[in-house]
Amino acid sequence: MFANFRPAICYEELVGASSLKPELISGLDILIIRELTGDIYFGQPRGRRVATDGHFPGAEEAFDTMRYSRPEIERIAHVAFQAARKRSKKVTSVDKANVLETFQFWKDVVTEVHKEYPDVALDHMYVDNAAMQLVKEPKKFDVVVTGNMFGDILSDEASMLTGSIGMLPSASLNSKNQGLYEPSHGSAPDIAGKGIANPLATILSAAMMLRFSLNQAQSADRIETAVKSVLASGLRTVDIWSEGTQKVSTREMGEAVVKAIAKTTKS
Repeated sequence: MFANFRPAICYEELVGASSLKPELISGLDILIIRELTGDIYFGQPRGRRVATDGHFPGAEEAFDTMRYSRPEIERIAHVAFQAARKRSKKVTSVDKANVLETFQFWKDVVTEVHKEYPDVALDHMYVDNAAMQLVKEPKKFDVVVTGNMFGDILSDEASMLTGSIGMLPSASLNSKNQGLYEPSHGSAPDIAGKGIANPLATILSAAMMLRFSLNQAQSADRIETAVKSVLASGLRTVDIWSEGTQKVSTREMGEAVVKAIAKTTKS
C-alpha cells in the first residue's frame, strides 16, 4: 500500500470552523497523495553511533537515510496524474530539489512521467513554499503529490483548513486499488471512551472505500450526502462546534448520519 490519499474538503457548513478567512477556504477541495513506503521513514541505514567525522567527531550521533528509487517515484506519479484526470487536471509535485539530491531525482522522474499525461498540468513547488501557499492560497491546489515525510506534514496542515483533523478520511492503496481505510488522525487514544471524538472522518473513510476499492460510487455519494445533511442540520462534535450549533457526542453524530443515509434509501 504505497499510495496514501488524503482529501481535504471544506464543507460549506464548516467554513466558520477553519482558522482561515472564509473566502480563502470556501469550496476548498484538495487531494494530497503521499508516497507511503519509501523516504527517510524507511531508508537504510539508520541508527545511532559515535561520529567519526563531521563537526563533532567522537560525539554520539543519530542518522537516517532518505532514499527513493525510480520505480517508487514512477508509480506514485502515475497515481497522481490518473487521479488528476478525474478532477481539475492539475498536479503539484512538492519536493526540496534545491538542497536534496533525493528530491532532485524525484522532480526529474515526475517530469518524465508527466510526458504520458499531456492533458494534465504539472508544476513543481518546494515544500517550504507549499506549506506557505496552503495557508495563503489553498484553493490554487488540486492534486498534490509528494514523498512520505513531506506528505505526512502537509496533509496534517491541510486538515486544519477544513476546521478539524476529525473531518479528514484517508486511503492507503496498492496497485490493484486494494487498501486500508482510516481517518487521518488514527485511533486518537488520548480521547478514547470520552464520547467527544468526531466520527465523520471514519465514516467518510468508508465512503472512500466504496468509491476506490469496491467501485460503488453511488453508495459513496449517499454517505457523503448524509454527512453534508447532518452538518447542515447544525449538529457538531466538540472539535467543530461553534456558537449557534448543537454540540453532540460521538455516538449521537454517528447515529444522525445513519438516519440521514436511511432517508436517502427511502427516497
